[in-house]
Amino acid sequence: MTATVASHRKPRQHPLASLTGGGSRSARTARTAATLALAGAAPTFGLAQAAGAPLTPDFDAAGQAAHRLTPAQVKDRVDALYQEAEVATQSYNGAKESADTAREELSRLQDEAARGTGKLNAARTELGALAAGQYRSGGVDPTVRLLLSADPQRYLDGAAVLERTGSHQATAVAGYARRLGSVRQVRQRAEDTVERLADTEAQLKKHRVTVVHKLGAAEQLLSRLTAEQRQRMTARDGARSTRGGRTDQGDGHGGGVLGRLPGVAGAAAAQAPNPRAARAVSFAYSALGKPYVWGATGPAGYDCSGLTQAAWKAGGVALPRTTYTQISSGPRVARSQLAPGDLVFFYSGISHVGIYVGDGRMIHAPHPGAPVRIAPIDQMPFAAATRPA
Repeated sequence: MTATVASHRKPRQHPLASLTGGGSRSARTARTAATLALAGAAPTFGLAQAAGAPLTPDFDAAGQAAHRLTPAQVKDRVDALYQEAEVATQSYNGAKESADTAREELSRLQDEAARGTGKLNAARTELGALAAGQYRSGGVDPTVRLLLSADPQRYLDGAAVLERTGSHQATAVAGYARRLGSVRQVRQRAEDTVERLADTEAQLKKHRVTVVHKLGAAEQLLSRLTAEQRQRMTARDGARSTRGGRTDQGDGHGGGVLGRLPGVAGAAAAQAPNPRAARAVSFAYSALGKPYVWGATGPAGYDCSGLTQAAWKAGGVALPRTTYTQISSGPRVARSQLAPGDLVFFYSGISHVGIYVGDGRMIHAPHPGAPVRIAPIDQMPFAAATRPA
């Protein structure tokens, strides 16, 4: 008699399956599912695996040229690759944050569509029973005939007209029309979200490949150095971070500070402008020595913006995920007015961030192979500072 609308949600084999039909939409769903599967893989592979990926001409050229580079030139090139990788990492972080938001929105829209469909089923069943009764009594009311129209748009337009007639039956049909229109809008928003999610997942894949290639190129360059040369390079890095011993980090991994952490962290926190900043500073000190892991927000490892986000979360403030968005998380602060807890940003592209701890120093997650540590803020090109609010 009438076409039925599914009254229950089908098991979700894929979060997008309930929103698309056959034909081209089915193909698009399949492509989206494949993209999601790729993006769902956590970036846990090591740099050695990354170096085995297909390499760009720049990567190959860097490897071949390494034999002719001095250790100092290798260090400069590796630093540049790390900085380029960090730019791509921040883009990856932003795309991941957008994808997570889109997934949450999609789940909400699916639930909303399911609830709306349930109400539609109930209303349609009631109207179907009314139509059957009228048919048996010798006629079908115009409002019910309109309900059974095969043209949805004609039905919706006609229902609006019938509602104005004021009849009880017309009002019931118009109410059904509103529910149907609402469900159709929800489903359209869900389909738009599917498209946005697919685009975002494609960006995730692109940025991940860039990061992996940059870090793989850096590792290959470093592998051309002898163990002694690499040790000297690491020692110079540690010396730059300690600024002649002012941070007392000992081996460059934060060991000296960790030995007297309560006193050092307490002194820095005491200078913070408010209790939230003090808690953020204390958290940053507690993270000293943890490894740099690109795309990570802790607790086992961090990238630069992951560390600052986690530190301020401990202070009770939710920061956005990337350096590009964290810089707008509070009022700007002049370099001469920095206080413990302030976020300090570096490079013209705002691709690196640390948390200021006083006395011209910050705690930051530098790059692969270098753990979370204290460093002078003049170690990199200073760009701006923000005080989260």
